[in-house]
Formats: sequence, structure tokens, C-alpha cells
Amino acid sequence: MPTRYRRILLKLSGELLGGAAGNGFDGVFIPRIASELVGIARQGVEVGVVIGGGNIFRGTRAPLPNMDRVTADHMGILGTVINAICLQDAIERQGAPARVMTAIEMRAIAEPYIRRRALRHLEKGRIVVFGAGTGNPFFTTDTAAALRASEIGAHVLIKATKVDGVYDKDPLRHADAVRFERLTYQEVLSRNLGVMDAAAISLCRENSVPILVLNIEQEGILNAAVAGDAVGTLVSHG
Repeated sequence: MPTRYRRILLKLSGELLGGAAGNGFDGVFIPRIASELVGIARQGVEVGVVIGGGNIFRGTRAPLPNMDRVTADHMGILGTVINAICLQDAIERQGAPARVMTAIEMRAIAEPYIRRRALRHLEKGRIVVFGAGTGNPFFTTDTAAALRASEIGAHVLIKATKVDGVYDKDPLRHADAVRFERLTYQEVLSRNLGVMDAAAISLCRENSVPILVLNIEQEGILNAAVAGDAVGTLVSHG
């Protein structure tokens, strides 16, 4: 099947790995998303994934009163590495090669992130799962996704959500919510549409990385996206 995008960066939240509950590890979703990633990789698409840790721990929700924000963020960063290893295992069970690369060195379980090495893995057809965010507190995994997408020269950053695009208001609460097919980066920022945090949107705008927001719970959606089908909402320069 011909593909529109040769290299993609998929942003997966940790909550998605947790299934309906949003926490822990869902035994249905994880193998399915791994299967879809392997499927598009076998079509010749180079695949990178940035993964969150919200199903395990989110730094903005510190478990103890008065916990230092930096400490809490570091705990969240470690949660993303657990998820990255989980996804790597699921991909390998599908018979495809995968590598976990982390922004904080932990050589016993993952490779340190080195841009040139990441590019080599992608060129060799290996799915690269980026863990540990940017390696810094105060930065979200959305920003990490925008950063890695820019660094590896991704042709699109796919933001996986539970809704089929970007709406003018919450479609789960408002029946008259209107879905956008296309938006500019500036429209997303000025209307505060909540696609990703402002730092991530600005980074994508500066590096001309389009963002495709779609409902990852639809089976086959990644296949449709890389083929260039009209799915989700595309955010670009316009």
C-alpha cells in the first residue's frame, strides 16, 4: 500500500495503555497498538513512539503532601520508561525489532538517546520507543514528542487520543461540538484548543512538523493515517 508519510512519530499517553480504567496495563489495547505499529513498519514506514506515564504516575499529581515538583516529575519520567519497555516487548512479540531509547541513561535496560543512533535504527526498520520524556522536570511528554519529531525529521507527529480529532469544545459534554478538519498552529494557540501544550505546538510550528490528531481506539486508524486518508484533524502552517 502506498504511504503518504515515510517517517512518523506517534505520541501515546500512558492512560491509553491503561485501557478504559486509564491505569495499569490493558491486555487488549497494548497488543493491538503493537500490531498496528508493526503493520505500518512492514509497509516501509519508519516509526518512532514517544510514550507518557500517566497510567503509572503523573508528576503533577504528587502522592505526598508538599512533595517537591522536581521529585514528582522524576517519578513520572521513570513511569514512561516502564511503559516504553512494555511496548517494546509487545512489538517484539509481533516478530518485529524494537529499541527503547531514554533521555536519562539507564544502560542496563535501554539505550541512551543519541540522535544519530536513533536515525540508524529507523533506517534499519526498527521501531524506536523514546522513554523518559526530555529527561527534564517541568516538560511534558507532548513537548518531548515535538522535540523528538523535530530531531528525527518526522514527516508527521501523530497525537493519539480517544476522540476523532480537534473540536471547538468538549464533544463528550456538548452535542453541538464541531470538529475541525484542518487548523493552523496559530489557531490552536490563540483559541487554546488543548491539542498539546503550547511549548509543543510552538516547537512543531518552528520546525514545520504537522500534527495529526486522531482517535487511536479506532482499529486500523494508523494504517489509514499513513496512507493519507482524511482522518482526524491536521494542524499545520495552513
